Amino acid sequence: MNADWEVLVEKDGPLGIATLSRPKALNALSMSLMKSLLEVLEGFDADPAIRVMLVAGSERVFAAGADIGEMKDLGDETAAEAAMAEHLARWDRIARLRKPVVAAVSGFALGGGCELALACDFIVASETAQFGQPEVLIGVIPGAGATQRLTKAVGQALAMDLCLTGRRLNAREALAAGLVSRVFAPEILLEEAKKLARLIAATAPLAVQAAKRSVRGALDCDTEAGLRAERKAFYRLFGTTDQKEGMRAFVEKRAPVFKGE
Repeated sequence: MNADWEVLVEKDGPLGIATLSRPKALNALSMSLMKSLLEVLEGFDADPAIRVMLVAGSERVFAAGADIGEMKDLGDETAAEAAMAEHLARWDRIARLRKPVVAAVSGFALGGGCELALACDFIVASETAQFGQPEVLIGVIPGAGATQRLTKAVGQALAMDLCLTGRRLNAREALAAGLVSRVFAPEILLEEAKKLARLIAATAPLAVQAAKRSVRGALDCDTEAGLRAERKAFYRLFGTTDQKEGMRAFVEKRAPVFKGE
């Protein structure tokens, strides 16, 4: 495991793991941390040996929010936009990565930390996880995507509740709301997230990426347009080596060997 002072980087077979590491600041998402994280994830996305990415924090905290110290003296809206535009765009760039990104959330995922988890493709959580958007309590609103991604994940009523009151959801509430897909004990969260990532990594990479694009696209277009995009991607996969291998292996009753081709 190689480390800089804010992001720990590990490659575990087909998995690329980025762990937030600002323990004294509760993994507050400073500009430098987010820059490092994006560089790591984009590096994984370009690495042919990596098929799935994991983003994790510590058992105590995923990320407790943005680094308020960097933002408190930004001045008016023009100054804020000039200082923050590139920084906030990093959440969008994470959402646009080609390969699947799984967030493993334990402890606090608040403000920008919740938005980071939302920018990933799905979230697995520990029983101690807490999700929230407390920005109104300090005079602003979410700025890294929560008003859009949270609303699409849990619906308008609950998203409005969270964004207007600053209250938090625990792991079981988040599971019931559809914000997270699975919940584990904190001591096994990372290993269970790795198991899940390995299941994804064992499938056909091009098909996984096409499925990711299609599911994400469902949130941004009407059903008819989404169905057209889905079917176009479905037909296109018949031109891949992995489709030939996967169907041949099924008929021959053996495990397929996918190459991402």
